Amino acid sequence: MTEGVLQLFMSFFGSLGFAFLYNLRGKKLILGALGGALSWAIYLLMDLPGYSETLRYFVASFSLAIYAEILARVIKTPATTFLIPGLIPLVPGGSLYHTMRYGLNKRWYLCTTQAMYTLKLALALALGIVAVLSVLGVINVLVNRSWYRKAVKQRKKEKTP
Repeated sequence: MTEGVLQLFMSFFGSLGFAFLYNLRGKKLILGALGGALSWAIYLLMDLPGYSETLRYFVASFSLAIYAEILARVIKTPATTFLIPGLIPLVPGGSLYHTMRYGLNKRWYLCTTQAMYTLKLALALALGIVAVLSVLGVINVLVNRSWYRKAVKQRKKEKTP
């Protein structure tokens, strides 16, 4: 229990540091750091038997992308403002480290195995974000199309005598 709370604090402060590096100020700084804590909390909550680590990464990045898109619309700022600091706790740095260590020690089988695993985690992060952006793109098209149809009908009504 206390280890999970400590991890959440560390993910918050790690994201806070990167948000500061990206020159976020005020409430954007705090909201960017909260995104990191949120993504890591979801990652930790998915630590149940039967869930692969890849699925945990996907769900955490999916949730973070939703969080970033909602804040982007509310605060009227780009979603990457909240997305990038929020991804920092999820970066598979340990796995990447082991990949490089195996490569430098010329343990090629372990290096390629670990590299494939690292790529799988990175792909899960990317697909979580892309899934949200794709769904939002479809929703935007549908909303704009219905708005456009209403505007065309309104113009036709105005032009008919």
